[in-house]
Amino acid sequence: MRTVEARESVEIRTSSAGETRSLAAALAEEARPGDRIALLGPLGAGKTQFAKGFALGLGVRDVVNSPSFTLMAEYAGRLPLFHQDLYRLAGAEEALAGGLSDERQAEGVTLSEWAERLPDEVEPGRLTVRIDVLGDDERRLAITPALPGHQRYLRAAEAWRARR
Repeated sequence: MRTVEARESVEIRTSSAGETRSLAAALAEEARPGDRIALLGPLGAGKTQFAKGFALGLGVRDVVNSPSFTLMAEYAGRLPLFHQDLYRLAGAEEALAGGLSDERQAEGVTLSEWAERLPDEVEPGRLTVRIDVLGDDERRLAITPALPGHQRYLRAAEAWRARR
């Protein structure tokens, strides 16, 4: 098995929403308290499907939906999951004023859909998952670490690909 260097990306293709959820569940097994994951991609790319799978991997039993109208939903699992949807935000100031930065997040994992609305300077050290639409059900997920400790996510993605 090759060593994954910091800042290297791994690209994974999925052919269904179920595969996207399965990949995310495998990544969730590597989650640690304080992890922040930025989900990027166009409308309908599968960011919420990724969040559903990640929640499943954390042992969340509740139904996970996009928190578009509440901005952030919290779920109990092996680690608390804080699921944010930043689509309606105008910028970082509005996010901070809206209470999207909470000290409790250090105890769990934060997934932020539409994370491009919150610049890296405001939320440094995020693992980035960019989802691109390739076809009706086919997606390309590019997983890019910001910290050396995120290499565990890249190894998990590669292991998931090898099991398929």
